[in-house]
Amino acid sequence: MLDSEDENDAARRIDVGERLRELRTLQGLSIRSLAEMSGLNFNTLSLIENDKSSPSVSTLEQLAQALQVPIIAFFEMSSPQKDAIFQKSGQRPQAVFSQGLLEDLGAGLTLGEGMPFLLTLKPYADSGPDAIIHTGQEFIYCLEGRLVYTVAGEEHDLGPGDSLVFQAHLPHRWENRGNTNSRSLLILCPADQNDRSAEQHFKNEQVEG
Repeated sequence: MLDSEDENDAARRIDVGERLRELRTLQGLSIRSLAEMSGLNFNTLSLIENDKSSPSVSTLEQLAQALQVPIIAFFEMSSPQKDAIFQKSGQRPQAVFSQGLLEDLGAGLTLGEGMPFLLTLKPYADSGPDAIIHTGQEFIYCLEGRLVYTVAGEEHDLGPGDSLVFQAHLPHRWENRGNTNSRSLLILCPADQNDRSAEQHFKNEQVEG
């Protein structure tokens, strides 16, 4: 049995590449098959799985959509589900992206159908040229730095303490236009219990070569 220090180390060691390989093999898919399904390059997937490249948020969304799993699947650990989750700062399940860091605040436990994350974005990071569309609502609360959300063509410039909630079927994008990291609380809320697939939550048609 792991002691608390070992459990914390395990949480910090979660990486997308390993989880991607697990999810892919569980569905009996080859890397080439997943590349065709997701529209991503074979070499890109191979580099991610071998921990030689960090995926962008858009890439992770495409993979979740192709595998038809919620994004929290990339954070799941092989441990029993708990009824209460307490997390010390710096010891949360997390995924490192090319734009920054996404931390799972629920560690697999959702708020009803809501999924809470802590989003850290590098300077000048953005969600890509294509708009994101999914069902339900999206809530963002800026903790540090600045974050610009463009929803249905209207820009919302969030600074510390500013918040935004919107209907997620509206086309939206995000970007950090500042020269320092931004940190925000992000809660994604699907429309209903049957609306949990990544295809609905994280629809993103951007194709990376």
